Amino acid sequence: MSVIISESANPLRGTVRVPGDKSVSHRALMFGALAVGETNISGLLEGDDVLATAAAMRALGAQVTRGEDGTWQVFGCGVGGLAEPGNVLDMGNSGTAVRLLMGVLAGHAFPATLTGDASLRSRPMERIMKPLRDIGATFVSAEGGRLPITMTGAVDPLPTAYEMPMASAQVKSAVLLAGLSVPGETVVIEPVPTRDHTERLLRHFGADVRVEDDPDGRRRVTLVGEPELEGRNVVVPADISSAAFPMVAALLVPGSAVTLTGVGTNPLRAGLMDTLRDMGGDLRLENSRDEDGEPVADVVVRAAKLRGVDVPAGRVPSMIDEFPVLAVCAAHAEGTTRMTGLSELRVKESDRLAAMAQGLSACGVALEETEDTLTIFGDGKAPAGGAEIDSDLDHRIAMAFLVLGMASRDAVRVAQAETIATSFPGFADMMNGLGANMSEAPS
Repeated sequence: MSVIISESANPLRGTVRVPGDKSVSHRALMFGALAVGETNISGLLEGDDVLATAAAMRALGAQVTRGEDGTWQVFGCGVGGLAEPGNVLDMGNSGTAVRLLMGVLAGHAFPATLTGDASLRSRPMERIMKPLRDIGATFVSAEGGRLPITMTGAVDPLPTAYEMPMASAQVKSAVLLAGLSVPGETVVIEPVPTRDHTERLLRHFGADVRVEDDPDGRRRVTLVGEPELEGRNVVVPADISSAAFPMVAALLVPGSAVTLTGVGTNPLRAGLMDTLRDMGGDLRLENSRDEDGEPVADVVVRAAKLRGVDVPAGRVPSMIDEFPVLAVCAAHAEGTTRMTGLSELRVKESDRLAAMAQGLSACGVALEETEDTLTIFGDGKAPAGGAEIDSDLDHRIAMAFLVLGMASRDAVRVAQAETIATSFPGFADMMNGLGANMSEAPS
């Protein structure tokens, strides 16, 4: 078990590029495997989660290789052309990978068994299985609709119009991916818009995807089934969810000025930047551009005095993965920060709402936690720190508390820090290069 100690940092200075976007990386590999011809992917996140997806695509018949220059090549099998795997598909810690892959497999009439690590096996999958049953897939799962799951794709997949009871980009994407093998149109109706990497990248590969908003704020996504996807070049933007950690650190450590290059600024993922600006954060976008349908920019961040805010519940889907590091930011701000509509955080890699509340309390931060809210009472001073945090194999919890240690009075120790490799290989080294003071405790 790895333990990393984070102590007071020097002013952070420099220009860095964080690893590639995890959401786009998973999708690029999967869509390349479902396309005809060659897909070349640059900037792919080479963390454990995405490498599990690459291994699964190989097991399903696609050719997936990494070139010496870091570019990944995928030679696909076409829509509906994947092959029955010869072994269990182990998706490690990645909820995104397993849920999207269930959508892909729902359109293939063969059995496959999916599993993951202890954390992934504890997470609910019924929300994915329900709409996929409507299409014709069948499932045998562990108790409570959890992994391991053996599923068999539909022999004669049926079109569906699925109205989602909750906002979830993973559920939406799973239904759309199943819809690739369905004759006719597959429709997903979301209560509020969620991240749209699937829609953008499917269009890039040649699918017909329509998006319409109704007056009530709901979004209707329609996919025309049985397209012939064609191999494409894909440039994966730097992950805004990973950029969040050096971004917040630069705001909190006095005297800091950091530039994060090539960050994906998809408006359905940019809720954290909006919130940090509301708090008084000094963030500026430069060199804004479009790469393969995704907006990208360089983010320039300078240290700033922050104030507490009320985070609108409607903003939650656009920053669901960033609440752990936002809570750290709120602990340093002056005034009260209220975050509502956070029940989804309880079914992530860990119960992130409980993990943040417990860890922040141990570091001397005043707060209140309910079933779906977190209220943090900041006084504008550095928190005490001084605690040891068990990450519970949650990479975002681990990195959030390492950031807290950079600007707290006493060092923070994070146990099970090896989990950071799932999304941000080399995190401590990159942060130390900017001016952080992180070290691995002796085993």
